[in-house]
Amino acid sequence: MSTGLESFAVNSKKILGAALNYMDIVRERNVPVPKDPVVFLKPSTSLIQEGQDIVIPKVFTKVAHEVELGVVIGKKCKNVSRDEALSFIGGYCLALDMTAQCDLGEARKNGHPWSLGKGFDTSTPVSRLLKPEEIADPHNLDLWLKVNDKLVQEGNTADLIFNVADLISFCSKYMTLEPNDIILTGTPKNSLPVKNGDVIECGIGKLIKMKFNCKDE
Repeated sequence: MSTGLESFAVNSKKILGAALNYMDIVRERNVPVPKDPVVFLKPSTSLIQEGQDIVIPKVFTKVAHEVELGVVIGKKCKNVSRDEALSFIGGYCLALDMTAQCDLGEARKNGHPWSLGKGFDTSTPVSRLLKPEEIADPHNLDLWLKVNDKLVQEGNTADLIFNVADLISFCSKYMTLEPNDIILTGTPKNSLPVKNGDVIECGIGKLIKMKFNCKDE
């Protein structure tokens, strides 16, 4: 049965991303475990699907891949508790949060926003909608990513610092979440730069995978 969310990548109004949300990243960077989710916004114009290319903007020198589990909101929610948060999920997706590390490094150092390094066109490739029944447990999913057939990123959502319910509840305290909105739950370690001609393939276990070509602007 159609939920109307199958076209979420076209109809989404906003994307919220969680940074520093895997324990292996915190250990790798030797930074404190966040007390609350670190959340940033990406514009809907950053969304692409298979068949489109990831375009590396000429204003950036270092754009890296981040494989993530995406959560697609199914109904409007505001100020929801952790206990009720999962009932607002319309589905999931496999996602990439392409990140201009050159820009983010400077932004972090100077206390500036992350909008440009996270929100450029083609920076949020997503898969088809995964219906809730296709995901037995969102907190036990293997994520993987290959660049040119070489395995680079591996992780499991069991390693999330703030789980899916935490993120929905937290974000809904600050802004209304609407159908088709996407929450990106974070990426495991080994987020590395890509270059023109690279081919990224990523997946959630054997459940779903997607492939994108990278090219210079």
